[in-house]
Amino acid sequence: MSDEKHESLRSAALFYHEHPSPGKLEVRATKPLANGRDLSRAYSPGVAEASLEIKADPANAARYTSRGNLVAVVSNGSAVLGLGNIGALGSKPVMEGKAVLFKKFANIDCFDLEIDESDPEKLADIVCALEPTFGAINLEDIKAPDCFTVERLCRERMNIPVFHDDQHGTAIVVGAAATNALRVVGKRFEDIKLVSTGGGAAGIACLNMLLKLGLKRENVWLCDIDGLVYQGREVGMTPQKAEYAQGTAPKTLDEVIDGADMFLGLSGPGVLTPEMVAKMADRPVIFALANPTPEILPDAVRSVAPEAVIATGRSDFPNQVNNVLCFPFIFRGALDVGATEINDEMQIACIKGIAALARATTSAEAAAAYVGEQMNFGPDYLIPKPFDPRLIAVVAGAVAEAAMASGVATRPLDDLAAYRDRLNQSVFRSALIMRPVFEAASGTTRRIVFAEGEDERVLRAAQAMLEETTDKPILIGRPEAIDLRIERAGLTVKPGGDFELVNPENDPRYRDYWGTYHEVMQRRGVTPDLARAIMRTNTTAIGAVMVHRDEADSMICGTFGQYLWHLNYVRQLLETPELTPVGALSLMILEDGPLFVGDTQVHPVPSPEQIAETVIATARHINRFGIVPQIALCSGSQFGNLDSDSGRRMRAALDILDSEPRAFVYEGEMHVDSALDPELRGRVFPHSRLQGAANALIFASTDAAGATRNTLKAKAGGLEVGPILMGMGNRAHIVTPSITARGLLNISALAGTPVAHYG
Repeated sequence: MSDEKHESLRSAALFYHEHPSPGKLEVRATKPLANGRDLSRAYSPGVAEASLEIKADPANAARYTSRGNLVAVVSNGSAVLGLGNIGALGSKPVMEGKAVLFKKFANIDCFDLEIDESDPEKLADIVCALEPTFGAINLEDIKAPDCFTVERLCRERMNIPVFHDDQHGTAIVVGAAATNALRVVGKRFEDIKLVSTGGGAAGIACLNMLLKLGLKRENVWLCDIDGLVYQGREVGMTPQKAEYAQGTAPKTLDEVIDGADMFLGLSGPGVLTPEMVAKMADRPVIFALANPTPEILPDAVRSVAPEAVIATGRSDFPNQVNNVLCFPFIFRGALDVGATEINDEMQIACIKGIAALARATTSAEAAAAYVGEQMNFGPDYLIPKPFDPRLIAVVAGAVAEAAMASGVATRPLDDLAAYRDRLNQSVFRSALIMRPVFEAASGTTRRIVFAEGEDERVLRAAQAMLEETTDKPILIGRPEAIDLRIERAGLTVKPGGDFELVNPENDPRYRDYWGTYHEVMQRRGVTPDLARAIMRTNTTAIGAVMVHRDEADSMICGTFGQYLWHLNYVRQLLETPELTPVGALSLMILEDGPLFVGDTQVHPVPSPEQIAETVIATARHINRFGIVPQIALCSGSQFGNLDSDSGRRMRAALDILDSEPRAFVYEGEMHVDSALDPELRGRVFPHSRLQGAANALIFASTDAAGATRNTLKAKAGGLEVGPILMGMGNRAHIVTPSITARGLLNISALAGTPVAHYG
């Protein structure tokens, strides 16, 4: 790295740590403290009730305090990253970073504790005294062999999980990567010869873990800076190294590497040479994990062993062995069942979960986070990426199950499947609100055609449909393009078997399709030649023809292009006196709950009749999510205080709605803040029909509705489900180009349930 680039990275990192406020953590309250009533509950006298409950039963601490979701990251700074013994204070940025990872990946609260104590027994005394505060302890960056002593003493004396991540976190991720690496090269733990460099905490822990996975101790050759660890050696020995002693004579790494199937390096740069790699067995597995410079660079390995499977500790090479794949999720599972320790069974369950996830189809969310990277299981993809959102449910679920099976769970779960669902809901924000829709969709099987079948998001959505629903996807697109993108994305779906494919360039139904389109459109200026051209090039029109011909039950389009352009073809072929587009409804999932916004697309300036129809349709669709509608008609006028165009149209729509009984609550016209703030609304209009905050906002123009939708997405972190095209009986939905693969899956579930199901 050049001096200029290094200085640029250094400056950026320092700025990141200093601004907008120093450090990476803050403490926030989880309960309101706005008045005297709140104060009396948070502190005296109300707090005494919680204290007495805990005194009566210590397990109640997990109910009434943050302890059940609170981890301490503890270090004395004696072995920090590649920086060495920089002291407790110098380690604080690193420990804060670890705490941030706990929160980001597993929503675990974390305090970093930097303890200025070099005596391992005294350090253990301090950590043990912290047990009443924390639900678990993560020991970090404590030098060997002191770390062994600290962990052993803490585990013996504490009744909560104590986990030295440098040892066991590394060992777990190495175990998962090694499991899959051996699968790739067609070898077994029981049969391989392994040579390792580095007899520190992480190196020894990795060897211990690989033994538990089947590696034979007599096939392990451990080397360090002084060469082979052999029986009778005195220089640089520890009891932990001595367990792996081989033979009685000194040897070099070069002498023992011959015929090795796997190299495991946790030592330093340049330890392994290409000449040594050339002596290894065919298709060697090389884990060069020293940071920042590995024991050997991947290009040097491939120069002599092109078929080698390689992992490093660096993010700029494939197969980064990163502890973040493990520690947030193993602690999540342990905390959620009140585990008293993290035992071998839990660690092996973690390994199996991580390894299996890498062999599964890559998630769309992980693919979006690592654009341009190939994530298909194989030599360059042995373990998942840290931002794969499925890790929390797969790994934490496996750990919790293992804790219960091995008898260390003090709060066992009644329903593991429900627990995994809750974990998924914590990362897939739409999961909870979409559950009633998916459950309803499971009761029927519908054929859903995707107009833009070549889009990778559509392909991922089709794969997810097959895994999570009973619906049948139909994709419109060129076979060669779809095959290429399926392979590139690492998907397993196959045209013809898993989904029906419509090739716009060469489909046997082409004549029937253009004939149908011409028949419908011949008196609207469409000639036979134009009909033929449209059925060769316009996939939205093809999808609409398929639904019109009852070859599909619903169509989804709009991953590119303008909404009203797509809507034109939907109207041409699918609009009837009974089915006509009423409006587009967007469900925005916000931090404090769902909020529906309409009409965002269909009627630029709706008439009172169209507004009333939108309100009625909105209520029907809100019911699909198991939510009681509370609909506000929004405008610049508030309860008649302004004679504006939007106010007049909203008041007229209100009169139409009031003309007959409705099975839902609505109110208007009003400002948005009055709709969302019951206290403010009560001062302005005390007799409102709304109870509490509105959960649906209907606007007098698509400009206002679209601006609200976009503002909620951009500034309030809103996640959109939709837009839902109302009034078409689920025969068509038009999404927007910003939609994700998960969003397409959600729309397909909505399309997979007849609207009539909801009355």
